[in-house]
Amino acid sequence: MIIFGTKGYLYQLAILTLVCGQCGNPSAHTLRKRVTKFTLFFVPLFPFSTKYATQCSFCGAEQKVTKEQAEQLLAQPSSGHGSQTLGQQPYQS
Repeated sequence: MIIFGTKGYLYQLAILTLVCGQCGNPSAHTLRKRVTKFTLFFVPLFPFSTKYATQCSFCGAEQKVTKEQAEQLLAQPSSGHGSQTLGQQPYQS
């Protein structure tokens, strides 16, 4: 009997200050990476799905982003200068 399945892993990549596209408030957003791996006998072998998302800490709205957009958000300096991304923009004080 072969036992196989999947297991999900959630990684928090960064906490960014952005203006939420849903509620319009400048607040902290967590950038998360969700990886689903194929397992055999409960041993994770290889990833077959990777998804990225940001979540607003004020209203809880979650927005999916592509890998390129996630890398772009990670590359932005912490001072908050950057371009608008998917209805979210860096907060500038």
